Amino acid sequence: MSDLIELKGIWGFGYHGVFDHEAKNGQDFFVDVALYCDLTQASSSDDLHDTVDYGAITDLVVEEITGERVQLIEKLAARIAERIKSEYSLVENISVTVHKPKAPVSSEVADISVTITR
Repeated sequence: MSDLIELKGIWGFGYHGVFDHEAKNGQDFFVDVALYCDLTQASSSDDLHDTVDYGAITDLVVEEITGERVQLIEKLAARIAERIKSEYSLVENISVTVHKPKAPVSSEVADISVTITR
């Protein structure tokens, strides 16, 4: 059985992208995380140690957004997912969506995102 913890719209300013101007100027990134885990113990104990600390997860995500530059948001999403999976054994499966609303494309778009699942 898997329960779900979702964090949506985690914001950070990063310098990710293929183009030089993205590395120089940076832009806003937003990340959604879905954590699938068994929350039976936490729902009974009411103890933070029996669940995933979503405050710590948001900090981790912001560290990745604002950290080392990558060219592809696919790589950024994978880095976030792999780090969460390695640091939180309670997480059985994870889905990470990285939104790049100001992606340099020739048409106007509301958002461009990539979702990976591990």
